[in-house]
Amino acid sequence: MPGTHSTDTPGALTPDDIDDLARRAQGGDRDALEDLLTAVRPRALNVCRGVLPYSSDAEDACQEALINIAAKIGSWGGRGRFTTWMHVVAVNSARSTYRRMKNQAVAADPQAGGPLADRPDPRTTSVIAGTRLDLLEAMETLEREHPQYVEPLLLRDVYGLPYDEIARLLALPLGTVKAQIHHGRKLARPMLSGEG
Repeated sequence: MPGTHSTDTPGALTPDDIDDLARRAQGGDRDALEDLLTAVRPRALNVCRGVLPYSSDAEDACQEALINIAAKIGSWGGRGRFTTWMHVVAVNSARSTYRRMKNQAVAADPQAGGPLADRPDPRTTSVIAGTRLDLLEAMETLEREHPQYVEPLLLRDVYGLPYDEIARLLALPLGTVKAQIHHGRKLARPMLSGEG
């Protein structure tokens, strides 16, 4: 079976195999698209879990990511790895799921009373969720005034991608990416420490 030389699991596809599937899917091969989505689903789910700690939220975001990958596959330029491009699509899906959750939470105002009003929402009481949600709140604020810093900052500080890979993925010079991450960190730091 192709791809058995991957170090992940027996039968797992290599990055080259995934890139090949993606190229075939771009060319209209429906079977290749199905195989591609199946192959990248675990990775997309892990990306979403990195932002949304509750399984059902991460699953929702992952499903949205897979739909977006299928719909936008034509926009993968083929210069970098498909999985890196997919990473950005999954990050954006997780962020949009978070926005939806936030809007629903605001719409269901606990101050309005009712039987659940005195029970805390586990999403906001979990230390892990709190940290991630604080980060997403900071990114939302940063995006309003400096949208160019958000994607590089998330890719570097949340997902740990190397600077050169971020530069390739975003089609920006390496120096620009480093500067955007530096400025983004400077602006986000006060929001994360509760000063701003």
